[in-house]
Amino acid sequence: MKRAAVALSIVSLIIFFSQSSYAQTTIERLYILNCGEGVAGDISRWSPGVNVGKPMDFVDNCYLIKHPEGWLLWDTGVTDAIAAMSDGQRPKDPRATHWKRPKTLISQLEQLGIKATDIKFVAVSHSHPDHIGNLSLFPQTMLLVQAAEYDWVSPLGPLFKPEHPVKKLSGDYDVFGDGAVTIISTPGHTPGHQSLLVRLGKTGPVLLTGDAVHFKDNWDNRRVPAINFNQEQTVASLQRMADIVAKEKAQLWINHDKTQRDSLKMAPEYFD
Repeated sequence: MKRAAVALSIVSLIIFFSQSSYAQTTIERLYILNCGEGVAGDISRWSPGVNVGKPMDFVDNCYLIKHPEGWLLWDTGVTDAIAAMSDGQRPKDPRATHWKRPKTLISQLEQLGIKATDIKFVAVSHSHPDHIGNLSLFPQTMLLVQAAEYDWVSPLGPLFKPEHPVKKLSGDYDVFGDGAVTIISTPGHTPGHQSLLVRLGKTGPVLLTGDAVHFKDNWDNRRVPAINFNQEQTVASLQRMADIVAKEKAQLWINHDKTQRDSLKMAPEYFD
């Protein structure tokens, strides 16, 4: 009986400390960077049959995460070159998003005292231009991307430079090995789309959606954009994200949702 009691106590302690490790997260700071402001001309592109012809203000966020082992940049936004365009970058398709860049990514990093060479990892949710627009600013930084995304023959042509150092992933990936930042495989929008789970000490867990979700109404109604690469994978990924949110009691931060973005602290303020 004593041995059984001791064994049970050891198991309980292991469970306790494994669960507590997330409470004692090693993440020091998470910054939200302004990586674009725009107007989507017709949001039914992302919600088929709903809101046809209706425009919507869009935002484009990047996220900078400080871990004791280094900086991680999640997504790079629309290209900084748009900041020099007086009327932004108008799309050929009027239904798409007319992007402007009120602040460059580099200027926001400089405001925080960070150089491009200080970034240890750059991870991208997927390879659309509003997420990899500034990848070339980090030519020596290790890129974390799903192999399915990296190897995808996109209609847009070559997406990644072969000389850029890369770690091709196959599924979920614990970036720093301590459970603080985990890349979550969420294919569907593109072949290798991924999201990011960040466990913050005070704020709690946050799940960054990338473009698995475009705005809250789509999330609430589980709408799948007709332009997505794979409809069935998208549905499965949305369910997986919902399960993670429920299990982790996590906040869901939707990348392009301006209403939500405007309720959050922007750099140089931060979450911890």
